[in-house]
Amino acid sequence: MKLLHVLSSVLLLALCCSVAGAQQVYTNDKIDYVIELPSTEWRVISEPDAALEFVFGDRLEGHLKIRKEVVAAGTTASDLVQRDQDQRLRFLPGFVAGKEEKFAGRTNGVTTSFEFIKTGKPMLGRVYYLETDNRTIFALRFTGLRDKLARIRNQTDSIARSFKVK
Repeated sequence: MKLLHVLSSVLLLALCCSVAGAQQVYTNDKIDYVIELPSTEWRVISEPDAALEFVFGDRLEGHLKIRKEVVAAGTTASDLVQRDQDQRLRFLPGFVAGKEEKFAGRTNGVTTSFEFIKTGKPMLGRVYYLETDNRTIFALRFTGLRDKLARIRNQTDSIARSFKVK
């Protein structure tokens, strides 16, 4: 019985180490933030110019675009949500707005979800608006097939929670 307990403890420890080892920290000299990617399936597809992009498997399974938004002093993340919906998102085919929620991580802000249609397929979008100061909001924009992106919601939340400015 004691041997079984020791073996199960060793197995649990090995499992925890392998999960922790799967996380990868991403940073670059051209960006002023750091994120942690929870899985090796996330890979960079576009180095930073105006935005940094990652995919989870392929673009339809999960696509992440990180963009720094410089806004007027006093503009809140909620204001940016409304502006994005009014000026960009509502023009997507089949756009259906979701609710806005407060989001807490290393950097706080709000998140919103929405649905749309792309090439005849139901898609899901989830955007995390993270306020770093009164003039800067980072937008982490995730998109993918509705069912596939919903399945990796824990990973999108984890990436957004790990976001921090250098």
